[in-house]
Amino acid sequence: MPHSSTKETHGRPLEDVTVLDLTTALAGPFGTLLLAGLGARVIKIENPLSVDSCRENPPYLGKSGATLVRCDADDVSVSAINRLRNKQAITLNLKNPKARDVFADLVRRADVIFENFSRGAMNRLGAGYAQAREINPGIVYCSLTGFGSEGEAGTGKAMDAIIQALSGFMMISGAQGDPPVRVGVPVADMCAPLFAVIGVLAALMQTRRTGIGQHVDVSMLGVMSMMVSGEPFDLLERLGIPQRTGLSVPRLSPFGTYRTRDGFVAICAPMEALAKALFEAIGRPELNSDPRFSTRDQRVVHVHEVDRIIENYTQRFTAAEVIATLEAARVPAAQVRNTDEAVRDPRVVARGETVKLSHPKYGEVDDVYGMGMPLKFSGAQVGFDQPPPAVGEHNEAIYGGLLGYSAERIAELRRDGVI
Repeated sequence: MPHSSTKETHGRPLEDVTVLDLTTALAGPFGTLLLAGLGARVIKIENPLSVDSCRENPPYLGKSGATLVRCDADDVSVSAINRLRNKQAITLNLKNPKARDVFADLVRRADVIFENFSRGAMNRLGAGYAQAREINPGIVYCSLTGFGSEGEAGTGKAMDAIIQALSGFMMISGAQGDPPVRVGVPVADMCAPLFAVIGVLAALMQTRRTGIGQHVDVSMLGVMSMMVSGEPFDLLERLGIPQRTGLSVPRLSPFGTYRTRDGFVAICAPMEALAKALFEAIGRPELNSDPRFSTRDQRVVHVHEVDRIIENYTQRFTAAEVIATLEAARVPAAQVRNTDEAVRDPRVVARGETVKLSHPKYGEVDDVYGMGMPLKFSGAQVGFDQPPPAVGEHNEAIYGGLLGYSAERIAELRRDGVI
């Protein structure tokens, strides 16, 4: 699993940062995965009685390849391989009163705590921000919750589909009259952690100036609603353009996805020069002097005619032929690809932005690709080169090595159900 590299590197950007990872499922583990990819020491803390749910997600990788059901004890969920790389794993049952002192020792040695449990859950466990701040005033504590740590709470669990529904995301894809459309990538679970990581990095910089930590509070609903508000959907609807516009973006016409003889192509030509080049490339140069299409405003008014003209052209050719013609005219166009083609694109594989996933014991047992690190640095290494840890794999290394606990104390903690 490659790193970005240069002739002269200066280590990893966050190699002096220690993160206590109290996350589960996708949103939180994705955030801490990014921090690990940037070089942070991420210590994943799991309840030995209830481990991260991502470990139980099908499909699995085992010695015989990929399966939908776990066949052997050492089969590992592809989700876990994707999300837990470059982390150290320990077990700690925070519901056990004896865990409080152990957690406090971890907090004293940490720079960041990252959690994504329901609002108030960490406080009830004695591991909330207020408790952590008493132990380590410089701690940066990130809470990634469905509805934020303050204000009105939501009802139920903040799963990705719940946030997509509440934020309006489901009603901006598809065409008028379609049922709600769930974006296939768990976009809420993967966008909200980006803002959490931004917040953590900003807070760390401030802490290094002031010595004082703080609480970084990120709402998944808030992130997705902010993103929806980046387009004036309700205003456009009042002005005659529906919120749901199917395969095109009317306000940027010509801008959309068009059928070809063997698939679809995306064409984006909103600026005057691009629109002119497009009309000439499809053999309709007279459209550039037609008052209905000669300006962007008029193309927006006559968007359905524009789309019909373009698709009448594209349907006569293969996607490759359309793209070759438009690329020659310097009009942005691309084939709509399946995910298997997309994640294996030599450009992204070469840059380590997608990577081939390996079983921690058996290596590359199947052709499975996962998340790489889509950042390149001229003077630092980033990426993933460590396999996902087993549950509690680093108990001795962290409790014995980092905290200095004796073998006898570790055995006692294990016997008492603390770890």
